[in-house]
Amino acid sequence: MTKREVTQLSYEITGFAIKVHKILGPGLLESVYERCLKYELEKNGYTVAQQFVLSVEYDDLEMDLDLRPDLFVNNCVVIEIKAISNILPVHQAQLQTYMKLLGAPQGLLINFFTENITKSIVPIVNEYFKILPD
Repeated sequence: MTKREVTQLSYEITGFAIKVHKILGPGLLESVYERCLKYELEKNGYTVAQQFVLSVEYDDLEMDLDLRPDLFVNNCVVIEIKAISNILPVHQAQLQTYMKLLGAPQGLLINFFTENITKSIVPIVNEYFKILPD
């Protein structure tokens, strides 16, 4: 993938998140938004992995830990969904960890407990994004 393709994918994901938010509004559980966003993405031809266990390697030790990214779209963009009043630094750190473990260049932290989802979404890129071709 190129930087442009990853950016376009994130833009499209954001559009589906806006659609889900407009229909459901704020105030539901994260799992509801997650399921609806996954549905929209798959309905539109995207490959989506949901709540799968990540492995962590440390030296010669490999561990299957209870680290579960909410959604992973086209093996490229990690989505962490929240439905809380305030996003904290720990939520961004969680997303960055998932991105690193998956080798994903882009992550989206989407908080559905808001009146305007476009103002609350937090896009994150990392070193994997920087090495992609333009």
